[in-house]
Parts: sequence; C-alpha cells; structure tokens
Amino acid sequence: MSSTSVVWLIAARELRTRLKAKSFVIGTVGLLVVIAGYLVLSVWLAGSSGPTIALSGPTTELRPAIEAVATSLDEDLEVRVVDEAAGREQVRDGDLDALITGSASAPTAVVEDELDDTVRGILTAVLQQRALQASLAQAGADPAAVQRAVAGAGVRVDAYRASDPQEGQRLVLAAVSMTLLYIALISYGTGVAQGVVEEKTSRVVELLLATVRPWQLLLGKVVGIGLVGLVQLVILGGVGLVGATAAGQLTLPAVGIGTFVSLLGWYLLGFFLFASVFAAAGALVSRFEEMQSVISPLIMLLVIIFVLGLNLLIRDPRSELVEVLSMIPPFTAILMPARGALGVAPAWQMALAVVLTLIALAGTVRVAGAVYRRGVLHTGSRLSVRAALRTPSSERDRSSSTRRRPG
Repeated sequence: MSSTSVVWLIAARELRTRLKAKSFVIGTVGLLVVIAGYLVLSVWLAGSSGPTIALSGPTTELRPAIEAVATSLDEDLEVRVVDEAAGREQVRDGDLDALITGSASAPTAVVEDELDDTVRGILTAVLQQRALQASLAQAGADPAAVQRAVAGAGVRVDAYRASDPQEGQRLVLAAVSMTLLYIALISYGTGVAQGVVEEKTSRVVELLLATVRPWQLLLGKVVGIGLVGLVQLVILGGVGLVGATAAGQLTLPAVGIGTFVSLLGWYLLGFFLFASVFAAAGALVSRFEEMQSVISPLIMLLVIIFVLGLNLLIRDPRSELVEVLSMIPPFTAILMPARGALGVAPAWQMALAVVLTLIALAGTVRVAGAVYRRGVLHTGSRLSVRAALRTPSSERDRSSSTRRRPG
C-alpha cells in the first residue's frame, strides 16, 4: 500500500471509532443544548420590555415630556394613565414599577421597594426641565427660545474612523470563535495524547509498527482525530449560525459565514500545530497516571492564550500588541479568526499569519515526529525530551556506514 493509503486507513479508523463513541455524541448534544439555551435566553432578553410606570391625576400632563426624554435617551419605557387606587394595586401586584401621583411640579413615586434608576433619571430630567422653564418665565425670558439655543449647542465630532453599529455582534462572533477553538484544541489535542498512551499501554502500537512506519501512524492518528473535531465544529457552528440568524440575533449573515469558514481553516492549522506536540508528549510516558504531567504545560499554554487574547480583544482589538500576537504562532490560531470576525485584520496580516503558522507547523511536526518515533516504543520510566531527541548510537553507526559505503 502507498503511504497515503496507509495514513488514510489509520485516519478512517480513528474517525469511525470516535464518531461512534458515546463521549462524542453526549458532548456534541450537550454543547448544542448550551447553544440553544443561549439563543432562547437572548431572544427572551431582547423581547423583555423595560420599566413600566403609570401616571394619575395632575401628573398625566407630564406624559409627553417623559416619553420624549425616554426616546432621546434610547430607553424602553412604557407609560400608562390609570386611576390612583388601581395604580397602587398594580404596584403591589408587581404589574407596575412605579405609580407617579401628586402634583406635576412635585410628584410622588409609589413603588414596591425602590425606584428604578432609569425611571428616576428620566423623571429628574423632566422635572428639572420644567423648573428651568418656570424660572425663565419668571425672569421674563422666552423658555422656547432658550431651549432652542441650548439644544443647538454641542460638540462637532471629526472621527478618523466611522463607528460600526454592528460592533456588538462582531464582538460576540469573535468571542464565540475563540471559545470554540479553545475547547476544540484542548479536547482533541488531549484526545491525541490519550490515544497514544492507550496504544502504548495495550501494546497495540507494537503490532501496528510492525506493518506501518511511525510517521504514518502519527499522521493518521492526528488526521483522524482532527477530522472528528472538524465534524463537531461544523455541527456546532452551523447550528449556532442558523439559529442566531433565525432568532434575529445575527443580522450579519455574510460576516457570520465568513467567520465560520475562517474558524474551520484556523482550527485545522492550530490543531495540527498542537496535536503533533500532544502526540509527542503522550509518547514520552507509558501510563495514564503520568500523562497529565506532560500535557499540563500544553493545556496551560492554551489557557493563557485564550484568557489573555480575550481580554486584549475586549479592551482594544486594534492595539499593536494584539496585532503582533495574532501573527505569532501559537497565538495566531485563536486570535486571528477573532480579529477577522471584528473586521480589524487586514488581508496582508492574515496571509502573513498563515505563512508563519505553516512554517511553525513544519518545524513543530519535524521535532514532534522525532520525539514520537523514539518514544512510542519506549516502556517503563518516563522518557525525557532530551533523551528522545538524542540520536541512538545504532542510528549513528548506520548513517556513518552508509556514508562510507562506496558507490
């Protein structure tokens, strides 16, 4: 069989076995439930109305001013007109946040426990405006003219960059992309290490290496497990994208699809980069009890990348630090798709990040392959990285004899 056929045979076995595993099914269903719950909660929060107040008696003349101030502040405030007795009953029942009664110049807010801050701010603005108009009228000034003069005062804004009204959605897309990549890289990277240790523990690897080469076994395992993660990402990302669009939480379908495609591409690059190291780490030990000690630094690195990257993106996605980190592997695989979702990554930066990641991937695979080749058959005590990278004397003798052989 050709090397490609051997690698694909190993990858197909990993793919079939892991897709049928209960852990994959339960994990995928659980994440789908979380996504569905998030979408339902988002729709419910978006559909929930703001505070509701009622006016009674003389305070009903405040209604136009209250609604105008609420609109100018972009606050969702429902204003009703009720009888005072009925309003008090509605406040006790929880149907009203506040009943505004008494005189229009000094009203009283009847509440169950405390007055909502939004309602307090709107009422304060209305009453201050009325007090100002009354004082101007007493002073002989025209309140309407003063109000027009005040309304016309303001600061002219000269922005270098137009504000993006969809920045909130883009930030959510970026955060979701980073989270999915983080979970996938840790889950399936750990799965590669577990698979290597499992084969060493059961001595299956000795039978496999009797017919295939170490690099074929390593590549087949990484490709197979990587495809399992890709299938899960397609399911989760596809369902989330369709659900968010249908629920009206995502009004940028083109950006969402572009982010989704970018997510899949960066997952493959990041997974091959980390999975090869996870496989090499798994090859250093012979028992599951020792595995955690060798993969903990890799998991900690991913945690640092995720936490640091998310905080930096939320603070300022256009900062020079974020730009530099997003083009340096291993930060690239998690940060660059998030910057792409935010629309702050130029095409040349993304292209450079891909090139640098491929270069890092080539070097990492070469070193990890050497460690895996010498560690996968090692049994007993834990093998150090230095010992795994040291060329055995038998290989040096074979190499020197090949060089001395004439012809």
